Amino acid sequence: MINFKAIIKVIGDLLLLETVMLLLSVGVSAYYRDTAFFSLLVTAGITGITGLLMTLYSRNSSKAFTRRDGYIMVTCSWVSFAMFGMLPFYIDGHIPSLTNAFFEAMSGITSTGATILDDIDSMPQGLLFWRSITQWFGGLGIIIFTIALLPFLGVSGLQMFAAEVSGPTHNKVNPRIGITARWIWSIYIGITALLMVLLWLGGMGGFDSICHALTAAGTGGFSTHQESIAFYHSPYIEYVIIVFMFISGINYSLLILFISGRVRRALQDSELKWYGLTVVCATILFTIVLWASQDLEGEEAFRNSLFQVVSLQTSTGFTTTDYMVWPSALWGLLLLIMLVGACAGSTSGGMKCIRVQVLFKVMKNEFKHILHPNAVLPVRMDKQVAPPSLVTTVMAFCFLYFIIIFGSSIFLSSIGIDFMEAIGCSVSALGNMGPALGSYGPSSTWNSMPDAGKWLMSLLMLLGRLEIFTVILLFTPNFWKRN
Repeated sequence: MINFKAIIKVIGDLLLLETVMLLLSVGVSAYYRDTAFFSLLVTAGITGITGLLMTLYSRNSSKAFTRRDGYIMVTCSWVSFAMFGMLPFYIDGHIPSLTNAFFEAMSGITSTGATILDDIDSMPQGLLFWRSITQWFGGLGIIIFTIALLPFLGVSGLQMFAAEVSGPTHNKVNPRIGITARWIWSIYIGITALLMVLLWLGGMGGFDSICHALTAAGTGGFSTHQESIAFYHSPYIEYVIIVFMFISGINYSLLILFISGRVRRALQDSELKWYGLTVVCATILFTIVLWASQDLEGEEAFRNSLFQVVSLQTSTGFTTTDYMVWPSALWGLLLLIMLVGACAGSTSGGMKCIRVQVLFKVMKNEFKHILHPNAVLPVRMDKQVAPPSLVTTVMAFCFLYFIIIFGSSIFLSSIGIDFMEAIGCSVSALGNMGPALGSYGPSSTWNSMPDAGKWLMSLLMLLGRLEIFTVILLFTPNFWKRN
């Protein structure tokens, strides 16, 4: 049996957490005396009352929490956050369309960074802060935050963690998942605070430093300016953000090892090596092409290349230049980078390097098997044999990933979007990237997309953030059958 009361209780508790985030935004709006104060306050009231009623209704619910309950709770939590999160935009009037408001909220809470706003610089500070804090909170995951507060919530966190992190990840650093989650959030907060200080020291204003640190740590990409990071014309700021985007793309289990002094063990991780090598090789190639084809000096070509490679591979989505004016041969490579993504167990999107590694090793073993039909060739990751079930899951995930991209691209083309742009949008939304190609590239917004396309892209953002299986499982008949 599905424990609906326990699910309602957790969602209610999460809505109360969202209320706290809204009240922080109310405080920012009050400080700057902007026009968003009323819309944020009203939304905080609606969200808080709803969360309180849900919590009171389910206060006597059983604390038994199954894996199936976890999948329902995770998906419903993300959708609920987006539904309530869109209200400040809609009530304030800056986004008068429900479709656009939901798209913006879903993009924020899934840390995607795609926006329909054509004049971000005119937005009130309260709404800009709300956009940023949703990406920070959504970056590492509402559910990780939940299991870090298990004593307060009174439910098991293991099922929620399994639903939120359904892909291949490293072994937990601590056998108690709640302790691991608290370590992760401590590092997350530390990264955010340090980046705030460094950006402020680099000449970025206090408010902008806070907002960009929140969205960089969450690999979200929402900016307080339409030009994104290019607005500041500062190599220092760009290099600082590059470093922190790269760090945020590393598996948090490895970051724990780094901080605890086990550096050698962390550096031996094959996924980290793959991630670093991908960034280095792509940056070198892009730098050479840009230096040869564009009127750029060597350092500027290197900086632009490194920034865009790291930004897209970590699915952050910040921009310093319009890569659509680069040679068209690089567009395909950018799509490939967006597909690969960074490390599993990080705040980034995409397929994740570890899955690409598994596919590569399966392909390599198949070539060997053709020459040696009787050979037993297991897939090894970090000198350990990967279970066949893991290999099967990875291959199924990748198959679904490409099927979803292909199907979404066909649908977008059918409603009038250029096929190349349709592919770019599908890859960007499913990978939680933000910028795409063509009319939806770094110098444009997604406002011109038909409403049907925006709803589909919102679904893809949710699918990508929750690693596909978590959401699709809810639509399978077997999921709802009684055991």
